[in-house]
Amino acid sequence: MALMMTKASATSLSGFDSMKNRGLVKVTSSEEETRKIGRAIGKSLLPGDIICLIGELGSGKTTITQGIAQGLGVQGPVSSASFKLINEYKGRIPAYHFDLFRLDKLSEVEELGYREYFYNQGVTIIEWAEKIRPLWPEQRMEIELKIISENNREIRIINLIGREINLNGNSGNRDIN
Repeated sequence: MALMMTKASATSLSGFDSMKNRGLVKVTSSEEETRKIGRAIGKSLLPGDIICLIGELGSGKTTITQGIAQGLGVQGPVSSASFKLINEYKGRIPAYHFDLFRLDKLSEVEELGYREYFYNQGVTIIEWAEKIRPLWPEQRMEIELKIISENNREIRIINLIGREINLNGNSGNRDIN
């Protein structure tokens, strides 16, 4: 079971240098702060990692995905994959971005060959991951985003990857770059 730590009003993640099998709650006040958290996460990811994003429409799932992709070294725009279901991006590690908003049946993602992405040499980021909860691997990171107000988002991160994740996105006790 994940232990939840709360530091709701901080604007940096210093003090939360790494996380292993525990949770973190963070409140952001802008899209750039949400991207910044994503970048820090992306810098610590390894091939085979799976990120499950949960949240209502407009909560920041694509925004945090953009940051994760930046942290993985992806150059260029990262947008919602709603009309294709999957976008692939090249970076230091390939990023497989699933957007399951339009998914109606679990069998649709099975037909896409999701296993080839989940268990490949890239990082898989899944928006609307709750739609395929039965397919979630045991080792994953869950990120739940909630709308607090027009600009504020609550981001709850549960690390079930099985190793520490450096939330500062670097080695040391500095804030996220």
